Amino acid sequence: MNVFDFAMKMELQGMAYYQTLADSARIPELKGIFTGLAADEQKHYDLLRDLKEGNNFGMADSTVIQQARSVFTDLIERPGARQEMQDALDAYQSALKVEAESVRLYEDMAKKEEDPVLARLYLTLANEEKSHYNILDNICEYVKRTRDDVPWREPQG
Repeated sequence: MNVFDFAMKMELQGMAYYQTLADSARIPELKGIFTGLAADEQKHYDLLRDLKEGNNFGMADSTVIQQARSVFTDLIERPGARQEMQDALDAYQSALKVEAESVRLYEDMAKKEEDPVLARLYLTLANEEKSHYNILDNICEYVKRTRDDVPWREPQG
């Protein structure tokens, strides 16, 4: 399996996983975050498919990070939200690991790429996956905390 096929497979698996999380989310705003993450993974898949097939490619910016930041602020003030999310903590942590793997994959692809346009594109994908990681990390930290004053944390580096 070549690197494109592997990356495309990861994106499809990520999309399916986020859709499963969206379907099982009991909090509508959280369902929206996971639906947005699934849409981003589909967008990544489409981009990689176009690259593999030699077609023109382009990628719209993700808006899920802004949506998540807003939802997170609302969740902190919502009584019982943490408890509702507790059952899915393992699933959120699994998704966190997958996002970390995706970041590494795209950063490695960028390092090996000789075409500077493609290298920048892979770094853009890596940065989107870092944003996804940040969203999930914030959700996991919120669920694990015992206090309701968890601030939204921006990604480091």
